[in-house]
Amino acid sequence: MNQMGGSQQINIELGEKEAEGIYSNFVVISHSPAEFVLDFTRMLPGVPKTRVYARIVMAPQHAKSLGRALNENIEKYEKQYGEIKLLGAEPSKSFGFQPPAGPKES
Repeated sequence: MNQMGGSQQINIELGEKEAEGIYSNFVVISHSPAEFVLDFTRMLPGVPKTRVYARIVMAPQHAKSLGRALNENIEKYEKQYGEIKLLGAEPSKSFGFQPPAGPKES
C-alpha cells in the first residue's frame, strides 16, 4: 500500500469472472450480534422460486460503512442523473411483481 496525502491507496485485483458481475434485483438481509448476511438473488415475473447467486457476510461495522457509502453514492448519482424513483412509493402503485389480473367481472 502507498501513502498518499494522509490516505491509503489500496491495490484491488479484479478477476475475470468477478468482473462480469452478478445481476440481482432482490436482497435478503439478516444479522446476528456478530455479523450481517446479504443474500443476493433475482426475482423473475411468474417464477415463484429463486436461489441465492451471491452471499456476502460482514461485520456490523463494515455493514454500517457500506450503508454510508451507498447513501453517499446515491446522493452523487441523483445530483448527476436526477432522483431515483422507487416503485410502490406512491399509494396507488404496487411494488414488485404482481400476478396477472384475473378475468374482469361485468
